[in-house]
Amino acid sequence: MAATSSEDSVISLKGVILDMCGVLYDAGEDGGTPIPGSVEAVKRLKASDLQVRFCTNETQATREVFVAKLQRMGFDICVSEVFSPAPAAVAVLKERGLRPHLLVYDGVVPEFDSVEKANPNCVVIGDAAEKFSYQNLNDAFRVLIGLENPVLFSLGRGKYYKEDEGLNLDVGVYMKALEYACDVEAEVIGKPDPMFFQKVLDDMGIQSHQTLMIGDDLVNDVGGAQHCGMKGVQVRTGKYRPSDEKHPTVTADGYVDNLAEAVETILKLRGQ
Repeated sequence: MAATSSEDSVISLKGVILDMCGVLYDAGEDGGTPIPGSVEAVKRLKASDLQVRFCTNETQATREVFVAKLQRMGFDICVSEVFSPAPAAVAVLKERGLRPHLLVYDGVVPEFDSVEKANPNCVVIGDAAEKFSYQNLNDAFRVLIGLENPVLFSLGRGKYYKEDEGLNLDVGVYMKALEYACDVEAEVIGKPDPMFFQKVLDDMGIQSHQTLMIGDDLVNDVGGAQHCGMKGVQVRTGKYRPSDEKHPTVTADGYVDNLAEAVETILKLRGQ
């Protein structure tokens, strides 16, 4: 790990939060492939004295489906350890009595089965991939523009993510289009929202300064975690770009080639 990460902060750690896509695996049409060394790295972390959670902006499948996919890849992971935007959005919708128009990927629609959707009074947008057609975006626009007090929820705000064949546009691009067209500011549910990170910390029962976030997204993973008081390390896998290390506003506490290197360094400094 780079010299920007102090040995003392690693020794005092009590928990590690891992991003998933781009850190554990690269997505793809066939379900994706594990990043070399990541399966063993997760096993080593979970065998240590550190708590481990997984924090993702994945919105193309339910947690049960993508956790099962990762288990087939060999990862030691269970649904209760994973925090994703859709379940958090459902809780917000129910709390505020909102009925969503959904612009999301078909695979994540079941997460919203318990929410009333007739006569929508808000819009929820996620990574809908090929569902981001003109017609579907325009339908969402018409719902928003027709509301006296338009409410737009975005499940994350990423610019792009990496699949096996290359980089793909993420939900944030389409969120910005609806914000501009409807003169509304989206409420982001997922990274880098501080409340989203806080739910993970509360689940572990530890403080932010006792926690390290490892991700491939400099702004949403690393910057979001740092804003909450955590340390943030960026892996040079997934959506990482060399220009990230010269970003004008976000500097990671450390840069590593992959998750395996991060875990090796953490455990070595902790004498494990």
